[in-house]
Amino acid sequence: MSIKPRNIVLGISGGIAAYKAPILVRRLKETGADVRVVLSGGAKAFVTPMSLQAVSGHPVAHDLLDPAAELGMGHIELARWADEVILAPASANLIARIAGGMADELITTLCLATEAPIRVCPAMNQVMYQAQATQDNLAVLKQRGMTLWGPASGDQACGEVGPGRMLEPEEITALSLAAASEEQPLAGTSLLLTAGPTREALDPVRYLSNHSSGKMGFAIAEQAQRLGAKVTLVAGPVSLPTPAGVTRIDVESAQQMLDAVMAQVEEHQLFIGCAAVADYRPIAVADNKIKKSAESMMVEMVRNPDILATVAAHSKRPFTVGFAAETQDVAHYAMDKLKRKNLDMIAANDVSKPEQGFNADSNALTLYWDGGSQALGYSGKSDQAKQLLLAIAKRL
Repeated sequence: MSIKPRNIVLGISGGIAAYKAPILVRRLKETGADVRVVLSGGAKAFVTPMSLQAVSGHPVAHDLLDPAAELGMGHIELARWADEVILAPASANLIARIAGGMADELITTLCLATEAPIRVCPAMNQVMYQAQATQDNLAVLKQRGMTLWGPASGDQACGEVGPGRMLEPEEITALSLAAASEEQPLAGTSLLLTAGPTREALDPVRYLSNHSSGKMGFAIAEQAQRLGAKVTLVAGPVSLPTPAGVTRIDVESAQQMLDAVMAQVEEHQLFIGCAAVADYRPIAVADNKIKKSAESMMVEMVRNPDILATVAAHSKRPFTVGFAAETQDVAHYAMDKLKRKNLDMIAANDVSKPEQGFNADSNALTLYWDGGSQALGYSGKSDQAKQLLLAIAKRL
């Protein structure tokens, strides 16, 4: 069985199960994956970098501040390179340090720096595994969105019997294959997406805008690319890096955003309007800086074009998803916008709450469509983006 080529980082911690790591590398590579190995300090007592380099075909990383590594693929680059991180074996010590947010060596720093899904394969003595501290740490990892694969139960190297055995390399490989299959529901889908605010000029130095950071839209772009979509991102003025594999078009005003969207819309099967587009713009833009003079001033405004409604009304419309950022009566206003603009789905959230919405790193979306709804719960914006896209994929 083969999958779309992926980049997998295999993190190996200290434990007797590390002797299975070269076999795991071989099995993962047989699926078409490119595998790079990171060792903890303790892992080198159980398996050698040379053996892992031989089976992976790449140098093995193990020192956080290795000058040679930093000249090539440093720890941040390695974290960005990964499509999936598998920790196998994951010792009780490694699990505790990741749960504590430590960045004391390369393997823990990688887990903090990556946005790729992290798969944890516990391997330890059965008493250590069942200890309350270990169970609490595993619960923390699950709460943060990491996936636990195993452990199995049976004979252990210490002579005891019970839960704590690392899954076999073939089992881990099968789980990786299954996860890859689940994570490509948008393969073959072309997504056009707007994100960030717009700016409406008053004069050469001033503009009207809003507090949108673009984080939600950029998270959607990144997750959609991971889920197999071909993504074109029309971005308002934000200082966010372009997600890997995403085509980006930068604009400023609502009119520029509409022009960019309509030039692309017929080439896409899915449109998500995540941008916070200004509703109005000044009728006249001053040629020179407006000087402070009178105690008050009037600025006459005209309504901006409605990008969502324009796309939804297009003769060759894609599946169209909008956002409703509200401060009250969220469900009422979201359903009204869904029907009034003829959308296929709308994602609503309460931006009056300081911990979610504009500029925050987390969100709590509720999705509405004709005849149904789904609350995504409170989580990081990357997780919200993935849940949104999986819900869309079921209705395309």
